[in-house]
Amino acid sequence: MNFFIMHLALADLLVGLVSVLPDIIWRMTVSWVAGNLACKAVRFMQAVVIYSSTYVLVALSIDRLDAITRPMNFSGSWRRAKLLVIASWLISFLFSSPIMVLYEEREIQGRLQCWIELGEPWQWRLYMSLVTVTVFLVPAIVIAVCYAVIVHTIWTKSRHLMPPPPPPHSNGDLLNGHHATSPLTNCDHPDGEVELRRASSRGIIPRAKIKTVKMTFVIVFVFVVCWCPYLVFDLLQVWGFVPRTQTSIAVATFIQSLAPLNSAANPLIYCLFSTHVCRAIRKIPVLKWLWCGTSTSGASEVTTESSQRMSASASSSSNHRQNHKRRTTSIQQFII
Repeated sequence: MNFFIMHLALADLLVGLVSVLPDIIWRMTVSWVAGNLACKAVRFMQAVVIYSSTYVLVALSIDRLDAITRPMNFSGSWRRAKLLVIASWLISFLFSSPIMVLYEEREIQGRLQCWIELGEPWQWRLYMSLVTVTVFLVPAIVIAVCYAVIVHTIWTKSRHLMPPPPPPHSNGDLLNGHHATSPLTNCDHPDGEVELRRASSRGIIPRAKIKTVKMTFVIVFVFVVCWCPYLVFDLLQVWGFVPRTQTSIAVATFIQSLAPLNSAANPLIYCLFSTHVCRAIRKIPVLKWLWCGTSTSGASEVTTESSQRMSASASSSSNHRQNHKRRTTSIQQFII
């Protein structure tokens, strides 16, 4: 899981460095001043990082599917993870290769721009439809199928964790006002506990894997929320459902900013689901000072309360040992 998160974080970081940063510089200079070769290279790498952040999510979902459906299959898991990540990056490079041909430096309204020019409207429709299918639709379908199988597997296996019902009482015991007693029924159903242990040894899903599934689901949900408006709006534009006005251009600019927001939201999701990351962040000097300053009074109260509880538990345990010793001594005297 950490291996997949590392590559997803790498893709998110490259989105900021390769996609967002050049666009900010380009808006400041207005004209494209880096040349035709840089135009093709920058646009190609922008497409690669967008595809990679998408298909690493697909690879992560496939890996979670295998981890949930076959939780005790440890052989080949590391090799499978490497192959999935390599395949996601290779697919990203493959789908981004047409960008090297389509984009080039052109003069637009008296200024040089890194531009893509498709003459006919049907060419724009075909291009945007292919981008939507490869960037969003196919990954969304694969992820949806993976999570449908994951939810079904968790639901099915969780039913095996249900403790068995208590044994029925005989009519004679009920009439006499007594329950059927035995060394097993006096306990809190130890048969059920034994079944739980047997079920866990047969490969019932651990809690850690459920947590990783939840984190992956949140990451995928944020990906859909950020990318869906952008792609849907572009499709509506190229198919003529949204007229090209000043208002639509302003809306398009706002919606386009949602796509890189996905890469900015993923680190926050990692922190929410990882206690180790939060502990590491709290060790930063400035944040450590803020954390300690705000939690000093609360920590002293917690320390005092915990010390009182520890002393109370220690005294109760000592009393219990003394009582047990007295009982043992009296039993020995009785036997003698």
